[in-house]
Parts: sequence; C-alpha cells; structure tokens
Amino acid sequence: MKIEIITPDIKIFDGEVKSVRVPGKKGSFQVLKDHAPIISTLESGPVIMVSLEGVEKIYEISGGVIEVKANKIILLADSVK
Repeated sequence: MKIEIITPDIKIFDGEVKSVRVPGKKGSFQVLKDHAPIISTLESGPVIMVSLEGVEKIYEISGGVIEVKANKIILLADSVK
C-alpha cells in the first residue's frame, strides 16, 4: 500500500508500507492491503507504520484526517512530532 503523511507545511512521508495503525476518534484501528474505503478523523497519538521489510516506524500526530481508497492512504495531520 502507498501512504502519504502530509501536514499543512510539509510532506512527512511518501512510500510503501505493509500496515499502518492510526489513532481514530473512537479508538485506534489498523489498515492493511485491500482495506475497504474509509474516511476518518484522527485524535492525537501515534501513527505506527510497518514497512514491507517489517521495520516499524512511529510518528506522533496531533490529530487530523485519513482517507483510504484502492490501497492508497492519505493522512492529513495537523502536526507531526
């Protein structure tokens, strides 16, 4: 799956991942390949991505929105630490 993490100022990440876990408004959820289309608001918390090689990378966001469609993820974060 392709994921882009974008803030109002800069693109933080653009690449392929095996999975991503995000802090949804009603609890965290994971997105895997062929996930159903979804748009959701996000709370502050960790975005945990697992690369195709199995390496975990974590970004702390302060809220935002995620869109998942056709194995492409766009995460618009208010800010990333």
